[in-house]
Amino acid sequence: MTHQILTDVVASISELKANPMKVVASGEGMPIAVLNRNEPAFYCIPAKAYEAMMDLIEDKELLEIAKSRMDEESIKVNLDDL
Repeated sequence: MTHQILTDVVASISELKANPMKVVASGEGMPIAVLNRNEPAFYCIPAKAYEAMMDLIEDKELLEIAKSRMDEESIKVNLDDL
C-alpha cells in the first residue's frame, strides 16, 4: 500500500524515541513525517509552525464569517452615542 508523505523530511519512530529534539531540528522548522514500519504514523510539527498553521486556520474561519455577513443590513452608529 502506498502513502502520500506531505513533508520533505521523514524519520522513523525509533529515531524519534532515541533523540526527539534531533529529529525536530532536522526539519529546520518544517514538519517531519514520522514513520512506523515505513508508513506515516503522524507528523511532528515544531511549535512555531503549529502556531502559524493555527493562525491561518483562524484567519480562514474569520474570513468565512465576514463573507457571510457582507450582505447583512448595516446599522449606522454614532461613536458619541456609545
